Amino acid sequence: MKKKRGNPNWGKPDLNTAHHAQPTSFEEVVRKWQLLPDQYVTSPQLKDWVRRNKEQKYVPLDLLKAWGFDSDGSLY
Repeated sequence: MKKKRGNPNWGKPDLNTAHHAQPTSFEEVVRKWQLLPDQYVTSPQLKDWVRRNKEQKYVPLDLLKAWGFDSDGSLY
């Protein structure tokens, strides 16, 4: 009998491992400051955080537009 080479499960998703989504930095900040989505635009603290971190962290595009920040949507 000829020995089969390679991994027969190559390219198939691993169903035994659970992938847990980690919250984004934006979500962590909003949770820490206990802000509700309707409070995002009116929060000066959040606006300052976004101004400092918008180039490195995820920020919802609608929020960037509401504050008039540049957002070209390009990926690095």
